[in-house]
Amino acid sequence: MTLEIRQVDGRRGMARFIDVAWRVNDENAQRGASGPWVPPLRMAIRDAISPKNPFYRHADRALFVAERNGVPVGRVAAIENRGHNRHHDDRVGFFGFFETVDDAEVASRLLDQSEAWLRDRSLDRARGPISPSMNHESGLLVEGSEHPAAIMTPWNPPYYGPLVEATGYVGVRDLLGYDIPEGDTLAVPDRVRRLAERTMQTTGVTFRTLDVAVLEQEARNVLDLYCQAWDGNWGFTPPSWDDFWHTAKDLKSVLLPEFSFVAEAEGATVGFMMVVRDINRVLRHVPSGRLWPGTVLRLLRDLPKVKRGRIVLMGLRTEYRHRGLFPLFAYEAARRAKEVGFEGAEASWILDDNKALTTPMAAMGMHPYKRWRIYEKKL
Repeated sequence: MTLEIRQVDGRRGMARFIDVAWRVNDENAQRGASGPWVPPLRMAIRDAISPKNPFYRHADRALFVAERNGVPVGRVAAIENRGHNRHHDDRVGFFGFFETVDDAEVASRLLDQSEAWLRDRSLDRARGPISPSMNHESGLLVEGSEHPAAIMTPWNPPYYGPLVEATGYVGVRDLLGYDIPEGDTLAVPDRVRRLAERTMQTTGVTFRTLDVAVLEQEARNVLDLYCQAWDGNWGFTPPSWDDFWHTAKDLKSVLLPEFSFVAEAEGATVGFMMVVRDINRVLRHVPSGRLWPGTVLRLLRDLPKVKRGRIVLMGLRTEYRHRGLFPLFAYEAARRAKEVGFEGAEASWILDDNKALTTPMAAMGMHPYKRWRIYEKKL
């Protein structure tokens, strides 16, 4: 059977590229191997690959679809992120939006095509999957595929990792996801509560709820902190304001203000935490991924009822990073969760070498339940 790799673009090409995820899941379902896949909104993928997205003002991409006898069986995007390479002074290329049936030839041919496109731009390494940047969905899920994906996190069947590794890619970094459970276990231990109360007294830190009414002002403030907090972390590239605001506006409809807060000390913002409702709990009942009128009504009706979320952003100003504020943040989050009757959340993603977060989380009895891996290959 003939396998062809086609580069696609334009409205029809992007629609064909997007549809591959459903084609792959259908084939896996026929084999009894589909797992808890949650169909994304097609418009969300279209936005992420559209040249009109602010991200592509400092990046380029090419979309490839694998077809066997005219039937789509896989896809990949090759991405040149000039903003990343300027910030890190390197020549890394990326692949993302990777989907494939369980077929070594399909995976190999797709990645070969992606690498050729990156090589033509004088890039010397291929890294991924990153879709389209580290500020968006990143990594292959290598542990925890029995759990459905939370909002804006990737999910894939277990066979993806071995297929990618068979083409010469090696893991270079793991990203961790933590389950913050519902019920009484959401409450932090007494010793953490006492430590939080002492920290609040010694640092003078107070909390206020994120003000959605002035979201743009809050977003500008958070962006500055976000860049400070993550500067120096592996792979991080500060997003432009246009890119960050584009994402923030998309998240506005799912933001849980009561569970999102800003930390202040001496009149200045020193930290923040943003939590969004897990829209995937509704999207699992929208198999087409299309926003029909009935889908919109379902989202408007059911999304406010979702009581599980994802901590998508958290950061501390540099000078407060080593002042023991994590227990204080944990206590504040637990207090707010109890007030709004929240049913837990996912904290993701966290770099596996981020001891400032992984160590205190382990001390509180929390351990990763998901692990995503980013791969790399020399070109």
